[in-house]
Amino acid sequence: QVQLVESGGDLVQPGGSLRLSCAASGSFFRINAMGWYRQAPGKQRELVATITSDDLTNYADSVKGRFTISVDNAKNAVYLQMNSLKPEDTAVYYCNAVVRPTFLSGTVNAWGRGTQVTVSS
Repeated sequence: QVQLVESGGDLVQPGGSLRLSCAASGSFFRINAMGWYRQAPGKQRELVATITSDDLTNYADSVKGRFTISVDNAKNAVYLQMNSLKPEDTAVYYCNAVVRPTFLSGTVNAWGRGTQVTVSS
């Protein structure tokens, strides 16, 4: 099994920056992709950004140009640099990993418990 632990959430003023981190641990063959999703109160969880093991990235339109996702494959870690934060970015941010548990298995989705990001003056 793989465990994901997020960190870096905080209260920040509009226009500010935060960097989220997520580290994967446990027993698995490889991680195919990692990403960040968020869920605001009363809303569905939505994609923020994803990155594959080949460094292919995908961003939600609402964060393009402001957020940057990166990965450290050696550390099985993914990061989200968030700049020019807006109040509408307030949400619980969840780390996701698409994992192959063994060489012969298909992929499974793993989720962290989330980290709170609040953008407010």
